[in-house]
Amino acid sequence: MKEYSRLAPEYDTRWSFYIAATTSATLARLSVPPTGRVLDVGCGTGALLQQLARKFPQATLVGVDPVPEMLAVARGRVPSSTELREGWAEELPFEDNDFDVVVSCSMFHYVRQPVATLMELSRVLRPGGELIITDWCGDYLACRVYDWWHRLFSPAHVNVYRERECLRLLKEAGHPRAQIERYKINWLWGLMTVRVTKDAA
Repeated sequence: MKEYSRLAPEYDTRWSFYIAATTSATLARLSVPPTGRVLDVGCGTGALLQQLARKFPQATLVGVDPVPEMLAVARGRVPSSTELREGWAEELPFEDNDFDVVVSCSMFHYVRQPVATLMELSRVLRPGGELIITDWCGDYLACRVYDWWHRLFSPAHVNVYRERECLRLLKEAGHPRAQIERYKINWLWGLMTVRVTKDAA
């Protein structure tokens, strides 16, 4: 993650439109219990956590990211009550059934073990809790072009998935009833948001 250690101080400025659009789209597609416990996986510089704190001021917010420099930027923008932890999505430093909501925005294309990661996100989610994942959608041409470019020049980048590929991964991870919504945030750029409710059993 040396790439993002270096980019951390300028990340928000460089990607300002994209960050604002994706966090807004993600917030519009999740609900949080009034005093719920929320985990943001791959929280980066804390943009989504900042918006969560504004929209759900009574919620307990936790963020995890593998890049200390990104977490340092996040610490400067989120409420002091927000817990920030260093860690990877594939091996989260939390107990089973720990959160009411697990959310991830623009992180999944960095994951090298997608099924294991989906299972790990579900592990820390309480029964009946909600998992929300927003990421690039390979069904849109621009995302496929960026996927190709990033595979060549960005060591952290792994893969951008199409909707049908994502549904297959979710089924392998034990979520056959997952829902996916595809949409654009401008004339060019397309996203998808996954919504999973963990079985109460």
